[in-house]
Amino acid sequence: MCRFRGRSIHGTMIHTRKTVNSRCSRMVLVRPSAGNPRRGWLTIDGRTVPVALGRGGIKAAKREGDGGTPRGGFRPRQLWWRADRHPRPRTALPVRAIRAEDAWCEDPRSGHYNQPIRLRSGQDGDRLRRNDHLYDFIIEIDHNAAPRIPGRGSAVFLHLARPDFSPTAGCISMTKSAMLRLLNRIGPQTRIVIG
Repeated sequence: MCRFRGRSIHGTMIHTRKTVNSRCSRMVLVRPSAGNPRRGWLTIDGRTVPVALGRGGIKAAKREGDGGTPRGGFRPRQLWWRADRHPRPRTALPVRAIRAEDAWCEDPRSGHYNQPIRLRSGQDGDRLRRNDHLYDFIIEIDHNAAPRIPGRGSAVFLHLARPDFSPTAGCISMTKSAMLRLLNRIGPQTRIVIG
């Protein structure tokens, strides 16, 4: 198990966890399955679980709206979770409870592109608080984060899968049990290799 000790940051809902030892997994591998580029396999510490991938499969040159899951190596930045639905999961990642106003900017023309934003009631946008359970747990990764390049893709997450494991818009999705096991084994220094 990835061991950690926690502390709250004053005035915010973000909680960080400081790793006490190096027992967090160093690498997560995501590969497409043979014959179906919209499905794949996630492997961590010798355990492999099925995942759904983007409707465009894995793409080396990810573009906004192409439905592709980006190929490359990424680091997890933080966990967003529905505190109103689930207890706080064990993880060494920084954790933030999803609020009603939390959303993600997917507009390449915006200065907030590929970043979390807050929306007022009635305002349109990709809200993180959904009626279904897909975003009950969201692992934010550093795809197109530093620097952020307009049009190179936004809101690429690891999140929960639909019951039929249908393709995503570019994310990697899995069962709740697989997500909880993954969260227990990763930290900010874990490398997520897709492709």
